[in-house]
Amino acid sequence: MASKKVASARTTQLVSTYGVGALFPALDESFMVLGLSEWPDQDGTEIAEPRLARALGVHGFRTPPNGGTKGPSVPVIRFPRWYSCPQCHRLDELQRFCSWDEHECPDCHSTLVPSRFVACCPRGHIEDFPYFAWVHAGQRDQQRPGDHRMRLRSSGGSSSLAAISVSCSCGVQDVSMAGSFDFDALQKLAPCRGQRPWLNGATDEDCSETLRTLQRGSSNVWFSSLRSALSIPPWSHTVQRLVDRHWKILRNAGDDSLPALVQDLALPGIDVDDLVAAVKARRSGEAAETPTEEDLRRDEYKALSAGQPDASVHQQFVVRPVRAQPETVEDFELVSEVARLREVRALDGFTRVKPHDPQEERDRRARLSLATADWLPAMEVLGEGIFLRFDPQRLAQWEKSDFARRRTAVVQQAEERRAKEWKLREVVVVRARELLLHTFAHVLLNELSLDAGYPVASLRERVYAADDQAGVLLYTASSDSAGSLGGLAAQSAPERIEGVITSAVRRASWCSSDPVCIEATSTGADGLNMAACHACVVLPETSCERQNVHLDRAALVGTLDDPSIGYFGGRLLA
Repeated sequence: MASKKVASARTTQLVSTYGVGALFPALDESFMVLGLSEWPDQDGTEIAEPRLARALGVHGFRTPPNGGTKGPSVPVIRFPRWYSCPQCHRLDELQRFCSWDEHECPDCHSTLVPSRFVACCPRGHIEDFPYFAWVHAGQRDQQRPGDHRMRLRSSGGSSSLAAISVSCSCGVQDVSMAGSFDFDALQKLAPCRGQRPWLNGATDEDCSETLRTLQRGSSNVWFSSLRSALSIPPWSHTVQRLVDRHWKILRNAGDDSLPALVQDLALPGIDVDDLVAAVKARRSGEAAETPTEEDLRRDEYKALSAGQPDASVHQQFVVRPVRAQPETVEDFELVSEVARLREVRALDGFTRVKPHDPQEERDRRARLSLATADWLPAMEVLGEGIFLRFDPQRLAQWEKSDFARRRTAVVQQAEERRAKEWKLREVVVVRARELLLHTFAHVLLNELSLDAGYPVASLRERVYAADDQAGVLLYTASSDSAGSLGGLAAQSAPERIEGVITSAVRRASWCSSDPVCIEATSTGADGLNMAACHACVVLPETSCERQNVHLDRAALVGTLDDPSIGYFGGRLLA
């Protein structure tokens, strides 16, 4: 089959939105991105981030190929395989209509339309909706010998599923699509066959999950599993980036020949001894234990707290403490301007129906390639932002209050119910500081988007709420240089940040859905929020790293009856 370009997408979308196994819409056609084994060899820019690579068990990362007029592109296949004709309503597999390239009904010469429905299971398997089984279920006795020519019609009377019907020439009664989205609609009709069409040549897997009917273009057909890490010292230094560029050669070089080898690589201002030390540090790092997500976050928190002066234009991590005003110091121990930042985001799998949860008993993430790959598709984000570290003594005092404990206990009960329903191996422990820090990050992002000029969807949070951490990083999330123009970092100036914080807290003290919102005790996905809704603190999915859960506006501003019990209650009463 000759290859041809069928659609275009940004390289970042092939990591976050249309990655391996995802359905890609292209006008009146639909395609599925194939696995990494089918991607062009050695195409795409290499991205170095040793800490994240070790955590994911790969040698490195690459950007998806950008295609272009002559360059290789990401391979795709047609999916769904079932199509219908909008004029004669015939419903059949594409191969029975025409060839792969024709995409036209042979009877009436109309452009075919891909099936509106697909069947997916939570483990990532996907197949065509079982139209034949659906229309013939319970009607075997009514069938007549024939070729079973099926048709898909819509009455046009409404947009409901009841207005869509499937018929067959064998004489069975027409069946509407009503009820096809029920949880157990396909349980006995079509058990999951473990199909993985994105992996060329893959055999079907044994699967006990229940297939769910989904709309082809719905967001729960493909949930990406993204892992990310910040480039922090020493890995963000120029010498380390130089080592990354030539790591394939330097990795196996002997200690005796290493100085002579790096001599030719040295750049002006970089000492040979520093290069040798960087190579040895990289080797020892790869030999160390695989870092966990907690390890990555702990290192980032330490680096952000320690700061890093701007010693070179080649640095990718520049953090400068700001001399904050007295009002700010009462609530925060440290305010820093993050003038330069680099983040790497890698795709390490995907799920369907519902997103991946690290606490699940079984890892549901689908494979990206049939053979084990030593690289993953990734993208790098260059940006800038603000880092705020809460005062530990004041935070500990607020955490011990009866108000903070009561609010946390309600969310903890919701987590226990969720763990029982989802059969998670562990119950997520909810901390009062997490509710506070996460909600504060949301309200401050909303405020910064107004002052800094960035849309909130292009901003992002990183919350550090472990027992020994108490900080939030708010930064731009653009994949190009426009994300590092300085507009956000400039808001950390002492004369600005105090006004931004106060304005954000006061704005959060009232929601257009109050008093319903502030008095809510179980909101959001699985009831994992308290006082939080789309009118006040819920952010776009691109901005929140925690799926908009564990939010409580009252943790910041208290209740309508007593604002003083919130962490920032004093700012409201001043």
